[in-house]
Order: sequence, then C-alpha cells, then structure tokens
Amino acid sequence: MELSSVPIQPNKNRSNTPTLVFRDIPGLEPYSHTSFFQATHEHQHQWPNRWLGGSSFACVSMVEKREEPEFFPTTAQLLKHPSAMPALLPRDAALFAAGAVSGAASKTITAPLDRIKLLMQTHGLRAGQEAAKKGIGFIEAFTMIGKQEGIKGYWKGNLPQVIRVIPYSAVQLFAYETYKKLLRGKDGELSVIERLTAGAFAGMTSTFVTYPLDVLRLRLAVEPGYKTMSEVALNMLREEGVGSFYTGLGPSLIAIAPYIAVNFCIFDLMKKSLPEKYRKRTETSMVTALLSATLSTVMCFPLDTMRRQMQMKGTPYKTVLDAFSGIVARDGLIGLYRGFVPNALKTLPNSSIRLTSFDTVKHLIAASEEEFQRIVEENREKHKQSTGDSTD
Repeated sequence: MELSSVPIQPNKNRSNTPTLVFRDIPGLEPYSHTSFFQATHEHQHQWPNRWLGGSSFACVSMVEKREEPEFFPTTAQLLKHPSAMPALLPRDAALFAAGAVSGAASKTITAPLDRIKLLMQTHGLRAGQEAAKKGIGFIEAFTMIGKQEGIKGYWKGNLPQVIRVIPYSAVQLFAYETYKKLLRGKDGELSVIERLTAGAFAGMTSTFVTYPLDVLRLRLAVEPGYKTMSEVALNMLREEGVGSFYTGLGPSLIAIAPYIAVNFCIFDLMKKSLPEKYRKRTETSMVTALLSATLSTVMCFPLDTMRRQMQMKGTPYKTVLDAFSGIVARDGLIGLYRGFVPNALKTLPNSSIRLTSFDTVKHLIAASEEEFQRIVEENREKHKQSTGDSTD
C-alpha cells in the first residue's frame, strides 16, 4: 500500500485532534530500505514495510481548537442567550479587561485613604526636622485635606493612579501566569518557592513598566502647586531630567517583590487548600484576599515608606540604606510604619475588591464559554440530523 498521501483521519466530532499526514517532497531522492536502516536492524523490520513506501515525509500538525463557523451561534441565539456573548472575545483580551476594570474600581474607591497615607508617609521630609518629630495623625491628615482642598482633594492624584493601574494589573497578572508556566514542573504543579518566585518577578515586571506613572502620581498628590499630570511631567523633565522618573526604582522593586510574592502565593495556596465547592464563592475570595494582603503589608510596609521618601523632590536619600538610617535617626523605628493604618485600611478593601472582582469575572467568562460551546454542540447535532434526514 502506497502511503505517500494517506492521512490518519481525525475524530469527526472534534476539530482539534492532531493529524498525521504523509506527503511526497518533489526532488527528494528516496533512500533504499537497506541504506537507510542498515545501522538499525530493528528499524529495518519495523518501519519500512509499515510506513515508508519510498520518499515520504511525515508531519504531525497540532492546531488549536477552532469551532466550524457554520456551527457558531446565530445573532438570534446570542440575543436569546446573552451570557454566551463574552465568549466571542479572545480569552486573554477578556481577562485583560477584567483586570483593568477591577483594578481601576478598587483604586477609585480607596483613593482617599491612599492620599492620607501618602501625606503621613512623607510628612517628615516635607515638614522639616522639628515638626517631623510630632508626626501627623490620620484624623489630622483627613481634616487638613478637607479644609485646604475640599472634597476633590481626597481624589487628587487618582487619575494617574487609575491610568497606571490599568497596564499595571494587566502586566502583573499576565507576567504571573507566564512565570508560573515557565517554572511549573513536569507534573504540572508548583512548589511554594516557585510560586513566590513567580509572584516576585511578576511584581517587579509590572513595577518597572509603570514606575514613571507612580512617580507622577506621588508628586501630584503631595507637592503643592500642581494641577495636572502633564504639568508635573514637564516640570520634572525641565528641572531634573529623565532620570527623575525612575528615582527610587531600586527600593520599589525590592519592596514590591516580596509583597506580590507573599500576597499571590498565600492567596493561591489558601484557595487551593479549600474544598472545590468553596473555591468559587465570592466570600471565599474576599476572606482569602484580606488575609494574604494583611500578612504581606505588615512584612513590606517599611520598604514602601523608604521608597516614597526617595521619590520626593530634593530627597537626601540615594540608597535604601541611606533612607533606612535617615528615617530611623529622625523619626525612630515608628517612622518606618507611619501611614500604616490608612495603608492597611486602603490595602485590605483594595486587594479584596480587585481579586474578588477578577475571580468573579473569570468565573463568568468560564460560564460564558460553556454556554457558547453548548449552543455550538446543539447546532452541530441539528446539522447531523438534517444531513441524515436528507440522505434517507
């Protein structure tokens, strides 16, 4: 039997089955069975008579699953089953949008707490040596913003933060999944160390990409006289140069790596340890996110304080060690945790809103894909029935 053009037929019920096809290659001189297999006696008996009928070439083609267009849901079916519509979008695009929207919503809701935290963190550097010893409390910072800037002052600097969080969330989540795939073992599982590593690199990747926006947001939030992000950016370029947009990047990477590593790792492991019936519940995501955010915040907040003070205009700190010794000398150890309360109040709901929203949207996407596939299968069965009836 000549196998130069004999395909192994795929399963008719599936469109993503690997296909083995043999094709003749023009100009390829056939090897004789003796010369080709003389080195391996076993192969001489096993392959020539079964597969190689001369100058044949074998190719295994792996294609991603694609449904036949004729079985796609019609407009009427989609209108009748609107939950299947999100499945029309590429999955990566849907997840990107989910991360962006959840991040923007959580940042906007918690913006007042973030503004208060920033003022408390940078008070020592802005107020001077004597005034810094007294510090500034949560209530005092809250009242000061209201008196000096009004209700809009609580959301000052939120726009660049929202602009920043959209690519930040997208890059971070995509990078986390990518690093997990690279680190995953042959069994498909990830150890705790591998999860921590994936989270750390994901945090550093997203921070590096969006760091200039973070600096602009800080300057706009704590330095008087600026009204727009473009005004801050132009002034920084004119007076401090391009390098000012990356001032404090080192401690930022050091601060974000353990925070994201611990946060993501705890969240994943806690969700994985729960029974299957509890994993998809909204309240489960909220509680898990609260616990993981609390632990990671307590561990990493001092690094965040040092990073913020290194980002300030006219900062005397050049390295993390300079910032640590300077803050401790001026404010004591408590200075490393100034702004911790509003940060915790901001981080806990922020993390809960973001991760819970993202988990919820992922479940909706999965449900949409199932509904879409159900309609496709119904259309396929109807097509088979109509074909069978016409044949009869």
